[in-house]
Amino acid sequence: MKGSLDTYKLLEFILENKADFENSLLNEASNVKEKIEEILTVGNIDLINNAHRLIQYIIEAKEQELQSFATQEGIAWATHAIPLTFKLEWVQAIRRTLWRFLQEYNKVNNKVITEEFFSVEKQVNNQVDRFLNVFFITYSQYKDSLIMAQKELVENLSVPIIPITPTICILPLIGAVDLYRTNILEEKVLIEIGKLRIQTLIMDLSGIMEIEAEVIDHLMKIIDGTSLMGCTTVITGLRAEVVRSMINVGIRLNEKAQTLGTLQQALNKYLLS
Repeated sequence: MKGSLDTYKLLEFILENKADFENSLLNEASNVKEKIEEILTVGNIDLINNAHRLIQYIIEAKEQELQSFATQEGIAWATHAIPLTFKLEWVQAIRRTLWRFLQEYNKVNNKVITEEFFSVEKQVNNQVDRFLNVFFITYSQYKDSLIMAQKELVENLSVPIIPITPTICILPLIGAVDLYRTNILEEKVLIEIGKLRIQTLIMDLSGIMEIEAEVIDHLMKIIDGTSLMGCTTVITGLRAEVVRSMINVGIRLNEKAQTLGTLQQALNKYLLS
């Protein structure tokens, strides 16, 4: 650290008073204090040891190590979805505790900081703020990447196209089908038809309990799209509730696609014939 302070002696002073330092830190962060063991268990994040590590980087002005550590911490906290309020409280507690020990160190060594105080103050606060800045940016970016990865996984699971022959695929739809899901369905179905050269797509709707009129309309447009790509769509497993919804909006599936009562019937027809 620049100024009149001997960095080695200051770190040695903190180490000699480690228990007092840690007690002071915990008292400054009362909310985090109750979560230390939980954070260690959930995220394998040792807050106490990490505090000592951060303080060393601050005192020794190791900016590259500090930023790398902030990046590492941001990824860890984002991965385990640990609330940011705890991190903010903890780092501010580190800042206050470090300042307390700077004062104690100067009393013990009979040092009077005058002009040097401002350079020390700037050094410490800038380093802490830099750590927080890198941490929050990394946390946000990594959290966004996790959300996108999870979203892609959910999208792929929500539209599982299963090849059963080189030209025949099954698309079983289960659960609620809304406009968002049908948009995913449209994109993936058309891409997979072109990529796999699917000639017959068996769309099993036995897992769909109900469907909105606007979703039905969108579904029909998807079937039109598959037809334009030379693929025949076969609908199986329509429930009475879904059929009534289609009748109410005037849709006749026989004009758009072939229909069969069950998936088993479709498999018998297209695989065994």
